[in-house]
Amino acid sequence: MLGLSLGLNLGERGMLPVRCCTVKRLCTISGDWPGYHGSMPPSKRSRRVGLARALSKLGYCSRARASDLISAGRVTLNGAQRRDPETPVDLATDRIQVDGASISGHSKLYLMLNKPRGLVTSAADEKGRQTIYSCLRPDLPWVGPVGRLDKASEGLLLVTNDTEWAARVLAPETHLEKTYHVQVRAAIEPGIIRSLTKGVSTDAGLLRARSASILRHGTHNTWLEIVLDEGKNRQIRRMLQALGIEVLRLVRVAIGPLALGDLRKGGSRALTAEEKHALDTAMERSQIRALRR
Repeated sequence: MLGLSLGLNLGERGMLPVRCCTVKRLCTISGDWPGYHGSMPPSKRSRRVGLARALSKLGYCSRARASDLISAGRVTLNGAQRRDPETPVDLATDRIQVDGASISGHSKLYLMLNKPRGLVTSAADEKGRQTIYSCLRPDLPWVGPVGRLDKASEGLLLVTNDTEWAARVLAPETHLEKTYHVQVRAAIEPGIIRSLTKGVSTDAGLLRARSASILRHGTHNTWLEIVLDEGKNRQIRRMLQALGIEVLRLVRVAIGPLALGDLRKGGSRALTAEEKHALDTAMERSQIRALRR
């Protein structure tokens, strides 16, 4: 496992509790922080990028937040105030400060979170709703969610300060499979399964699943396993709604080879080096398969 000393006493496999108010559960981050990785190599640092993107790449904040800080005059580059988020920066040589404090690259952090239902996947919510950050320790460096799970959905969500890696996970050309378990209020016939994989006409166009199958069923409801390899907004809900089927629960249980496992609701932990490597390998293989189609 990869690790970095943070001056935190976690014990041999310690658990640090943090607040998680709305869900009425104790959110925890467990493990010895194997998800911390080294800083960017010099070859990556030498590229010139916009100032807002530079702050994001350094793991300080999101690009949108960086643009706000720059426009507000709170950011200096080599001692001079800059208000243009696109001001070119050389990460190898230039000095960036926010509110007078120098900014340097944070080590890379890759977390998995079991998102509870009812939380918003956002750093802040204009309606004052509780966000996924209530399940993360407040002393973490800035991290952002990799993609979205809507408020009513739950399950596996990746969180990182590595914005380039997050972009690769989300890129349409990556075709990284995501697996969902979906409870619906209906007895599902084989024809519905065929429709999901062949394509369903929705208000967002034709949408299809990579695969779909019945996990178990009762008299009035059914659990489905649906695998997607593209990241359309609310794709499963849109497809099932177009087929006249009500979704009761939607749980993401895997992203590529990374399974949610027994991580408790509201809990989070760092990925192991092996899990991170497996995800990277899966992305490369998915891209190769897509090119051969």
